[in-house]
Amino acid sequence: MELALLLIPMWVLATPLLVTIIEAGRVLEAASSTISGRIMLLQEQPITQFSVRMEAQSPGLPEVRVAHHSELNKRILIALIVASTLLGGSLLFLSCFWICRQKTLKHYIGKKETTMEAAKGVPSNPIMVEFNSLRVGSRKGSVAIFNYPLLEAATNNFSKSNVLIERGSGLLYRASFDEKFIAAVKKVNSARQDSEREFKNEVNWLSKIQHQNIIRLLGYCIHGEARFLVYDMVQNGSLDTQLCGPSHGSSLTWHLRLKIAVDVARGLEYLHEHCNPPVVHRDLKSSNILLDSNFNAKLSDFGLAVTSGVKDEDKIKLSGALGYVPPEYISDGQLTDKSDVYAFGVVLLELLMGRKSVESNTGAERQSIVTWAMPQLTDRSRLPNIVDHVIKDTMDLKHLYQVAAVAVLCVQPEPSYRPLITDVLHSLIPLVPIHLGGSLRITGNVPSA
Repeated sequence: MELALLLIPMWVLATPLLVTIIEAGRVLEAASSTISGRIMLLQEQPITQFSVRMEAQSPGLPEVRVAHHSELNKRILIALIVASTLLGGSLLFLSCFWICRQKTLKHYIGKKETTMEAAKGVPSNPIMVEFNSLRVGSRKGSVAIFNYPLLEAATNNFSKSNVLIERGSGLLYRASFDEKFIAAVKKVNSARQDSEREFKNEVNWLSKIQHQNIIRLLGYCIHGEARFLVYDMVQNGSLDTQLCGPSHGSSLTWHLRLKIAVDVARGLEYLHEHCNPPVVHRDLKSSNILLDSNFNAKLSDFGLAVTSGVKDEDKIKLSGALGYVPPEYISDGQLTDKSDVYAFGVVLLELLMGRKSVESNTGAERQSIVTWAMPQLTDRSRLPNIVDHVIKDTMDLKHLYQVAAVAVLCVQPEPSYRPLITDVLHSLIPLVPIHLGGSLRITGNVPSA
């Protein structure tokens, strides 16, 4: 049926040529009959010397030429050759097109079968045909489905030696699929309340969102009750592990900390200003800010993300986010982009002071970094003394005062007093060196105020 449909254009092209051949045949037939009739007429009349002379002198009787018959034969022959060439070429082209289409159809069917096998947990070979096609095509709104044995082999049976980050939402593992393909695999903590809903929500958001400062979701895996997410590799773990882990922030210089703050602000700006409808991350904290090999910050954990303006009637508890939750969320469950701005201000204070968002005092009482730092942030004489000792005396004090002022504005109790994340971003970019993504030109050693 398909081949018959493909032959229709060929017959359309050939029809004019066939008509020309038929007309030429009719002309030849008419000419031949005329010539034959005249020859018979001449044969019936007596041929005398007088009649021959009269015929030669008579202008009304046309002279019959055999050359006309020869020219018609040539025209018909040429028309036949052209028509045959066009028909043959059309047949050859359509045959090649049909063969290529059959090969493409077989490839598509094979690819679809592989995807179905992966969704059922059947190992595919070669490794993840879906993932390879995703990397090449980079199609928005599409993620790969990984099978469990593949993740198990890549993480060495999820061994402790491959753990990158430990956090409430789940463990993050280093996964080596081959020498060139290394990724991060998050095993979702299924014991948490609403873990299934958060898993689906994160897959939904990250399959639609693409930005350099938002973690890229490569795929996911469902194996029984277990849920897994596969991200781009983040060699330097999370901001939380860098600041409060074994290194205690020793790898993070002043300019590198500002670069991380700018990266986070850029990611939030994309969510607030460029997504339609705008998105509120709702769970921004240092443990959800992942760092790649160049300390580029990536926002992760979108399980609690919602569209801006949604009122959380159930007031879902943000596990592990104590100290980042804005006052208006606690009081009436209102979620807006200013909720993320408050959390960003807390992260900025952590970068400045190297402290956790909430720390225990000598007693059982716990104090947030906002409550502890606010009285000292507005006092220029006291501010340099509360800065993380790793970066102390390494920055221009004017820049320190400016960053502290931005942090104070972000953590204001009243949402309307907080700036938009776009304004925060424009305030911090001039403090970051050009080679780190800002606009600051460094001409010499660290200046002093």
